[in-house]
Amino acid sequence: MKRAGFYILLAIVAFYCAGPLAWQFVTSIKPPGELTVLPPLVPSNPTAAHYLSVFHDNSFIRVILNSLIVAASTTALSLLVGSLCSFGLAKLRVPFASVALAFILSVSMFPPIATVSPLFIIIRALGLRDTLAALVMTHTVFSLPLTVWILTNFFRTIPDDIYHAARIDGCRPFHIYLKIMLPLSLPAISTTAVLVFIFSWNEFLFALTFTSTSARTVPVAIALFPGIHEMPWGEIAAASVIVTAPIILLVLFFQRRIVAGLTSGAVKG
Repeated sequence: MKRAGFYILLAIVAFYCAGPLAWQFVTSIKPPGELTVLPPLVPSNPTAAHYLSVFHDNSFIRVILNSLIVAASTTALSLLVGSLCSFGLAKLRVPFASVALAFILSVSMFPPIATVSPLFIIIRALGLRDTLAALVMTHTVFSLPLTVWILTNFFRTIPDDIYHAARIDGCRPFHIYLKIMLPLSLPAISTTAVLVFIFSWNEFLFALTFTSTSARTVPVAIALFPGIHEMPWGEIAAASVIVTAPIILLVLFFQRRIVAGLTSGAVKG
């Protein structure tokens, strides 16, 4: 009975989480005449017309490439800066390390809507309006607290004896970080990379505010699908499925590393 109850609960949770995506997929293959009609729940004559409409021109492909560039660049920059900072806070004798970590984490306490106006003024003054660089810098700033928090906690679980032994053998701190700490931290780095990538891929507010045409990303492009007299539900659903599928595949591919990275601190602690 306990096992049956567990599987029933698991099925309910899985259906609750997967329901919106399944509904989007069903909507994306419905003929135009059945989009706002229930029943049928499942389309009687599935069609790929909405997907073809999304890729009718190259604009949506360019938007996907923009999101990919921004998310990948943000992830790489966040891991580079965040891992160096985390190594210093966790293993080096940094004065007021706890205060510095608290100050870094305080950045995430500010709601993004409260920082849009000053950031827009700065970006416009730097001549970065409607550029991918503006999004990369902004996303990196707001993803760094998460990166530093996860990696600092993981670096602290690595025994200090490893660091001291390497120092006795004459290894410099940067080489210890590069050749010892990073290989040992692959689970945490993989976890952080996936979380930062998903954040940057789905970010909407800054992308809407700082871009207008050439640097638009996926969330903004989908939000601008509706016309003046028409709501293209089929195209919106198709585009949502297209841009969600890579994230699902990414999480499934790194599933074991993500679980290991999220639980390693608790297990080793």
